[in-house]
Amino acid sequence: MSADHGTSTATRNRARFLRDSHGAGWRLIRLVGNHSFALLEAEERGLRPLLEMEFPLPEDQVLTDALVYCDMATTPDGEPTSSRQRVAEIVGRYGNDNSLVGRFIRRAAAGIHVAGARTEERVAAAGVQPR
Repeated sequence: MSADHGTSTATRNRARFLRDSHGAGWRLIRLVGNHSFALLEAEERGLRPLLEMEFPLPEDQVLTDALVYCDMATTPDGEPTSSRQRVAEIVGRYGNDNSLVGRFIRRAAAGIHVAGARTEERVAAAGVQPR
């Protein structure tokens, strides 16, 4: 599932929906609430303290990296892509620094690429072949 960026409020709402309507586990709720550097976007919106309080960052860096990788390795239509192409696509839609999402994604880009690289290294080390 590729989430389209643009609102940290939507991220919180998705996590709340899983928690309140489906009784999802705390680990999943925190992953959804913090997917793909959502705290940076929340910070741009002045909502970081609220997101951190309600959905603290997960401690499992391997799982967090894998979620970032999955989110950024697919387009909004579900097609495979690279994290660099995905970031460029988001910047193309929202603009560089003249929009909130543009500022957020540029701030998050390095971390997105590092999380993706770590995940690809782990997958390769496990001998798993991507489809």
